[in-house]
Amino acid sequence: MDAADTLVALEGDATLRDRLVYHEVLPAAAARYAELASPLHPEVAQRLAARGIDRLYSHQARAIDGLRAGTNVVVATSTASGKSLCYQVPIVDSVVADRRDTAILVFPTKALAQDQLRAMRSWLVPGLKAVTYDGDTASNDRMWARKNANVVLTNPEMLHVGILPSHLRWATFLKRLRYVVIDELHTLRGIFGSHVAHVLRRLQRVCEHYGAHPTFCFASATIGNPAELASALCGAPVEAIDDDGSPRAERILACWQRPFLDSHRGTRASANVETADVLARFVRQGHQTLAFTRSRRGAEVVAQHAKRRLNALEAGSGERVAAYRAGYLPEERRKLEADLSAGRLLGVAATNALELGIDVGGLDAVVLNGFPGTLASMWQQAGRAGRSGRRSAAVLVAGDDQLDQWYAAHPHELTARRPERAVVNPQNPFVLRAQVACAAHELPLAPADERWFGEGFDNAVRSLVHDDLLKPRDKKMYWSGMQPPAPQIGLRTGSSMEYRLVDLTGERTIGTVDDARVFSIAHPGAVYLHQGRQYRVERLDMRDHIAVLEEYDDSDEYTIARTETDIEIVDDERESPIGAATVHLGTVEVTNRVIAYQRKQISTNSVIEVHALDLPPRSLVTRACWYSLPLETMLRGAIEPNQVLGTVHAAEHALIGMLPLFTICDRWDVGGVSMALHPHTGQPTIFIYDGYPGGAGIADLAFEAVERHVSETLALVEACLCDDGCPSCVQSPKCGNWNEYLDKQGAIALLSLMHR
Repeated sequence: MDAADTLVALEGDATLRDRLVYHEVLPAAAARYAELASPLHPEVAQRLAARGIDRLYSHQARAIDGLRAGTNVVVATSTASGKSLCYQVPIVDSVVADRRDTAILVFPTKALAQDQLRAMRSWLVPGLKAVTYDGDTASNDRMWARKNANVVLTNPEMLHVGILPSHLRWATFLKRLRYVVIDELHTLRGIFGSHVAHVLRRLQRVCEHYGAHPTFCFASATIGNPAELASALCGAPVEAIDDDGSPRAERILACWQRPFLDSHRGTRASANVETADVLARFVRQGHQTLAFTRSRRGAEVVAQHAKRRLNALEAGSGERVAAYRAGYLPEERRKLEADLSAGRLLGVAATNALELGIDVGGLDAVVLNGFPGTLASMWQQAGRAGRSGRRSAAVLVAGDDQLDQWYAAHPHELTARRPERAVVNPQNPFVLRAQVACAAHELPLAPADERWFGEGFDNAVRSLVHDDLLKPRDKKMYWSGMQPPAPQIGLRTGSSMEYRLVDLTGERTIGTVDDARVFSIAHPGAVYLHQGRQYRVERLDMRDHIAVLEEYDDSDEYTIARTETDIEIVDDERESPIGAATVHLGTVEVTNRVIAYQRKQISTNSVIEVHALDLPPRSLVTRACWYSLPLETMLRGAIEPNQVLGTVHAAEHALIGMLPLFTICDRWDVGGVSMALHPHTGQPTIFIYDGYPGGAGIADLAFEAVERHVSETLALVEACLCDDGCPSCVQSPKCGNWNEYLDKQGAIALLSLMHR
């Protein structure tokens, strides 16, 4: 009995009470091969044959042909389809042919760069001098890399702050640069992607200075717009290669709905316990299984419950299950993977922060504890199983969020729905000004540089001149700041000011957060989640812009800030009717003040205590999509005057919860404000805004998808069985008013008016 058989057998288990609400058989696919337009160097062909590769999949051949011809490509095929070979082969072929070309490979994490370094070196080509170049690289090794390496594996931050500002030291390498590889394209979205877009433009600008014009290869999980996103990132046309020629064994994708504990309140059985149950059932049948969870504590709880269930059935069998925690040392990771490979370990509960890192070839099944936010991530995780050619299974255990419950109600959409689009906004003025400053420090600016930076270039230059950071000379603009700008500019925020999040125990920076959001998510006492680990903010230093965190992994607790928010419409750019309402798109200024926070227990969702906070207000100028509806229309639509505030508030939560259905974003990337009477519109109004200064493109996509967005939101709220609202319909885990004043029935009436 394979994992697919085990999953099908669960449908007939009377004790599961119809938990398995859907399963779909994804048929096997035979490999499709293709020949290259021109043959590889004989030595490269021999080395491929030594790896057991005598033919290339069709998408590999097409990508290699394109790259060798100088065509920018994006390879968006399934997990384990051999995407790495698409860029490894042209690079190795170039080295073997002694063309003295160089290549830069950019990965989102150091761990991925290290894995790929081992893969590059495994070719055993004498002339291939591949190195990683990141924050951990010793100074002597950096010097050697600049002088000798022909393949450099790095990350966006190091390219931004370590290579480009020091391009004179890299002159020989850059003038020979032929290939630039950008892996995990789908992670380059929003503000991060907007910054990286300019980093890649700066790279091309510097390369052109040295006479080089590199070709780009992007690799991505399946997303809705790979060529569009890749082109927006590099500023040049990119050919999409998404016709996957790799073979696939048959697999089953299933959706698991947790049973109600109280249907009136919308509470269901624990997702951790249900995930542990599914994990244990697969392990019991001898199937190697990986369960993805949202936090380190979740991974520990799932592993603990699975162990307990297995030991109850057979003493000692629980020892074959372990948690894979964030922060593992390389040797610990290798031991875990060795135990899996040898069959000593059958079940692993891991945080989804390891989605891009763990690489185990023999998995039979994957269990997802909650929808991971996007179809791209879901397939990334589900694709970890079935690489060995055996039939495999993937089970999505639906969580409480609106998106989880929408997919539980429409499970066929998991395979039928087109993947979400990912967006960047390189013209965000905060991002553009910062990146133009970096470019000026690297090389003097000229009017022709607008082709790299777009229509906002002149405004960015004027702003920098006004601040005495640029000086004109000989029809060019020269950097005149006292310090290089790049070290002061984080790639993951849109603000010129950001706070460092410092782990008190390890005395290391684990992340950054911009000034506009820091009080909401890193206030004193906040529980902060980073890569599956929980931290508690011990103190917030507003002078030095540091939040000091302590480890808080064993705590059954989370926090929600309470905020007072005002929003002012700066520019109403576009509007369109949507039923009886009007939807708008434009620029807004959001001012919020965090006044308190709740400590809540994860396991019971009960309030532990409330703490007052005394923090200054923060303002954010960003992009927003907003809905306004005449009060008289609402009253005629059976919404009473005393329901208006709760109605718009509940509808706001539901709309934000469903927005990731249409764009690759997280609900934490956006904010919302609802008012019974907004002073500018003079009507009840709901705002959904980008949570970053200048906007990340999410509001624009919300405006484009407004009719489908409203329709699906209405369907979700109407279908929810709770009486007064729950996390699956109109409650929000980030509500600044702690989910007070919510009217579910009013939200249904309002969304119905908008849907007409």
